[in-house]
Amino acid sequence: MAKKAPDLFDGASAASKAYTARDIEVLEGLEPVRRRPGMYIGGTDAAALHHLASEILDNAMDEAVAGHASRIELELKAGDVLAVRDNGRSIPVDPHPKFKNKSALEVIMTTLHAGGKFDGKAYETSGGLHGVGASVVNALSEWMTVDVARDKQAHAMRFERGHAIGKLKNLGAANWRGTIVAFKPDTKIFGADVHFSPARLYRMARSKAYLFRGVEIRWSCDPALINDDTPATDVLKFPGGLLDFLKGEIGKSTTVNTRDFAGRTETRKDGAKGTVEWAVSWTPAMDAFVRSYCNTIPTPQGGTHEQGLRNALLKGLRTHGERANNRKTALITADDVMEQACAVLSVFIREPEFQGQTKDKLSSPDAQRLVENVVRDHFDHWLAENPAEADKLLDFVIDQAETRLKRRQEKEVSRKAATRKLRLPGKLADCTRDAAEGTEIFLVEGDSAGGSAKQARDRNTQAILPLRGKILNVASAGAGKLQQNQELSDLVQALGCGIGAKFSSSDLRYERVIVMTDADVDGAHIASLLLTFFFREMPGLISEGRLFLAMPPLYRLSQGAKTLYARDDADRDRLLKSEFRAGAKVDISRFKGLGEMMPAQLKETTMRPGHRTLIKVETKKGDDSEDLVERLMGKKPELRFQFIQENAQFVTAVDV
Repeated sequence: MAKKAPDLFDGASAASKAYTARDIEVLEGLEPVRRRPGMYIGGTDAAALHHLASEILDNAMDEAVAGHASRIELELKAGDVLAVRDNGRSIPVDPHPKFKNKSALEVIMTTLHAGGKFDGKAYETSGGLHGVGASVVNALSEWMTVDVARDKQAHAMRFERGHAIGKLKNLGAANWRGTIVAFKPDTKIFGADVHFSPARLYRMARSKAYLFRGVEIRWSCDPALINDDTPATDVLKFPGGLLDFLKGEIGKSTTVNTRDFAGRTETRKDGAKGTVEWAVSWTPAMDAFVRSYCNTIPTPQGGTHEQGLRNALLKGLRTHGERANNRKTALITADDVMEQACAVLSVFIREPEFQGQTKDKLSSPDAQRLVENVVRDHFDHWLAENPAEADKLLDFVIDQAETRLKRRQEKEVSRKAATRKLRLPGKLADCTRDAAEGTEIFLVEGDSAGGSAKQARDRNTQAILPLRGKILNVASAGAGKLQQNQELSDLVQALGCGIGAKFSSSDLRYERVIVMTDADVDGAHIASLLLTFFFREMPGLISEGRLFLAMPPLYRLSQGAKTLYARDDADRDRLLKSEFRAGAKVDISRFKGLGEMMPAQLKETTMRPGHRTLIKVETKKGDDSEDLVERLMGKKPELRFQFIQENAQFVTAVDV
């Protein structure tokens, strides 16, 4: 008798009995925002916290851009309380026609996708088009208060975690107008360790003032919250707009062009207004950057407006080169044009489209056409006004193209192939083992020390690369200088793993990289410069535990047939007390550098595994390494001076 086949749905139907309509949860109001904040502001970290500030500040900026506000105040108070005030039209307070028992203000603050920026009647251009800005901030705040003055009457309302606390209050006659929004982010959402940064908020306010030259932004902050050079109060207004912004970023850096390419144009098509403002300069001494904005919203991931700028500059230079019969013009690409360009771009358009709620990238197709057409026309005139400068810029960009093509032609090769083709630096004494496993390269200070190290090494597993003096400080130098520095070029070539975005640990030619410098102040300085380079350009070496510091001795102590080595003064004093006979003379010699050590001494004390001391270079998650490197090695000497002042009390004077 045939067996009945099992019903594949028996188990499923039994399980489904436990899943009913009661299990369907409906989240109302702003509860979805509190449950999944990452969907609305990208997460719950410091960047997301500051996005709340940006949303409220953008609403005030929209009033200014629309011509209804001339002044904005941004104030950071103790306890992470932020207040934004403008002298615009203020939020409407009359009953909403759809929710007659609620004021328009309450609807805006407690309902997603409620606002005055959808039909384009109240705002011709604006940054907050998704209608979730203010309500999301309200949902993620422990409390929020909104004060408005409209038609000479003041009103106020309070909210807690997205819920209205009572009805809208009429406070009577008012001699001011506008809106004041104050809020405190909810620690239940962001945690107790995430706080507003005065410096970050100040930069945000400053950039907004640059983007709309007609607005005045007044910044103030509780002085107790500031731990850097951020001012406690400031009035931000820049009549020059983005050109002032660019000049402030570039400072006194040398530029290819003596004139900055900048301009501002308003257009109107089919009744819709569009504005494009730009400022560009080519600066080999600085790292390139493009700061772009749409309706005052920063777009760090770029988008269609940036593509329009790239296309306009590329086409303009190509046309100029073709007119000048420069055959190399065909080599250049948009990447070559932007390789050393510092640019700021701002567009104001109606109903922009962004990728994601955090608006990091603009995707409006019309923005590309608008920017390309406007900028191209002005760039052609800019080039034609001064042919000599135009030729100079074209030659500079062609150099970038030739460098790019040269790099592309260089193929990755193995150690044997590299050695055979003499692709490695001539002063590198490479090891003989083919595989990277078990090998190490010593970065040695000076040719003299390099000579001793070459004699002391294990040729099978240890490579030596002498470096000449102090290398470039990459924390205060532009990318152009890094590429031109011979010592760093040799170092990158020897390691074979690339730098920056092109770094690949799988291509590293050695298992360990060991910095070996003199045990004195100069040696420590050189080691600091090398660590700064690795931290900025090859952080993977540190995170994977591949970078080490050698610890050569500073002193040699001898008494009869007994010889010991001391790393520093403290170690010397300890050995004198514990390892030598009291009362008998001990010969003490101080090494002025590694080059003074005999190869046998260097091998036994510093290079031979099992006898040497190495310090692994590490950074811990959440530490302040980035801030410390910037303070001590960056471009601002005042930060180093501040550090010295703060830590002078810990310095102990010693006799040398």
